[in-house]
Amino acid sequence: MPYTKGIGNAGQVLEKVQKELLDYKGTGISVLCTSHRSKEFTQINDHAEATLRKLLDVPPNYSILFLQGGGVGQFAGIPLNLLNGSSEMDYAVTGYWSNNSAKEAGKYGQVNSVLPKLDSYTGIPDRGTWKLSPQAAYLYYCGNETICGVEFQDVPAGLPGVPLVCDMSSHFLTRPVDVSKYGLIMAAAQKNVGPAGVTVVIVRDDLLGRANPLCPSILDYTQQKKNKSILNTPCCFSLYVTDLVLEWILENGGVEEMERRCIEKSESLYGAIDGSRGFYSNPVDPGCRSRTNVPFRVGGAGGDEALEKAFLEGAAQKHMIQLKGHRSVGGVRASLYNAVTKEEVECLRSYMIEFQEAHQN
Repeated sequence: MPYTKGIGNAGQVLEKVQKELLDYKGTGISVLCTSHRSKEFTQINDHAEATLRKLLDVPPNYSILFLQGGGVGQFAGIPLNLLNGSSEMDYAVTGYWSNNSAKEAGKYGQVNSVLPKLDSYTGIPDRGTWKLSPQAAYLYYCGNETICGVEFQDVPAGLPGVPLVCDMSSHFLTRPVDVSKYGLIMAAAQKNVGPAGVTVVIVRDDLLGRANPLCPSILDYTQQKKNKSILNTPCCFSLYVTDLVLEWILENGGVEEMERRCIEKSESLYGAIDGSRGFYSNPVDPGCRSRTNVPFRVGGAGGDEALEKAFLEGAAQKHMIQLKGHRSVGGVRASLYNAVTKEEVECLRSYMIEFQEAHQN
């Protein structure tokens, strides 16, 4: 993330965590030491669920679960819970993470790749080219691919009766969502919602009770609902911080305001890229550019490794860190999650213009 020396929008939450770290609400102990069966943690768990339900206007016929195992755990959890006798699953592979999810799902049934074969992950093929199966147990897609920077700007329509499943890990709570259009939404917390350790699953209740007999209990949505997400010891501290972040989002305008900020930040950065006369480049189709993950190359379309190294070193000197692109694609990547402020993005934009002026021939 392009954090500057400050702590961005996370500051208010982190300061409250710091204040309560040694003594949570007068109990005399830290949340780190609180029993997951205690009254205090039960209140945290219930409040987090109620706040998330309010933020997304989650219908009453959907359950909210706070699980462990991250997105990768749910790559297995989703087919193990939803196949329900069917051996087919539709997967729209538009990047690294949806590809990994499809590979994991292939261990439990037949994965239909609904998109034409892609030479690179720089866009989303026209919906008219999708080959959907009416026998599929569900249609899966990743709403935002962090590595290649491809994001769905709408909700893809599946076939009637086929539940829609979405991995929203990297853009969860950066925009409003009509939950009723989905059978299941999954989101690992560590991008926009809280520390690693919590994975949110929002699942329509009619899809419960059909888990594969071999499904581990910890991944079984029905058992987790019955036990209010504490079938085993949960990540109490991570959920506590997640609860604080959810409350912060609610107090700061909700997901509508998060979307406004996200659009403002991403447009500023893409403006610097598009206005650089080719010095910076982003290969993604403008119609599906990610608002939260902006990958770009420095020194032309293919990138100049020496210039990119110099760019990253210069950014670090200005306290802008974690800008190196994923090892599979290289280059530079700015992640504009909810914790990143407009001011921090403007610092990056100013540096990009400064670097360009110093190095463009």
